[in-house]
Amino acid sequence: MTLKNKLGIMDPIELAHKEEQLTKKRAQELYDKHILETLEVGTYTGLAKIHGYLFQDVYDFAGTMRKVNIAKGNFRFAPLLYLSEALQQIDKMPQDSYDHIIEKYVEMNVAHPFREGNGRSTRIWLDAILKKELGKVVDWSQVDKEDYLFAMERSPVRATEIKALLKAALTDKINDRTVYMKGIDASYRYEGYNTYRTEDL
Repeated sequence: MTLKNKLGIMDPIELAHKEEQLTKKRAQELYDKHILETLEVGTYTGLAKIHGYLFQDVYDFAGTMRKVNIAKGNFRFAPLLYLSEALQQIDKMPQDSYDHIIEKYVEMNVAHPFREGNGRSTRIWLDAILKKELGKVVDWSQVDKEDYLFAMERSPVRATEIKALLKAALTDKINDRTVYMKGIDASYRYEGYNTYRTEDL
């Protein structure tokens, strides 16, 4: 089933290509126009602004909390009934150390507040926290897709794997445009979007 979209596209493959093209362009703007520097760091409000900016051309629900329950495989994300409360609790979680930041990231992934585009938005959100608090970002181009997906699948039960995986890919090149752009491409690749390079848009 194709998600209802602003483009009126009914074919899921066509929508995936157009979504990748439009949202990667917006991801580029987040960096080049210094929009990320104006957002709250480590809050749902900040994440919603990132999501809203990325998906503004594609979905009416860009930047708004989902109104349905969602699942991936056998895993059910936070029930709609408790979603708002869960997000308030996540906002209060500490982000004063690497471990605390990744634990906060894992909880936001479990919350999965949007209908679509959670992973791509939340990885940008995570980097903003790491940059502010630790002077580091993840070089996502160094994080293997299968390793990442497996570690994230396990993370609600045990976050050890995702902590180790991302720690090994940390860099202090926090203002390096190439690291950011390659990171966006890697982030999209985790979700199966691999048609366009961000730099070519």
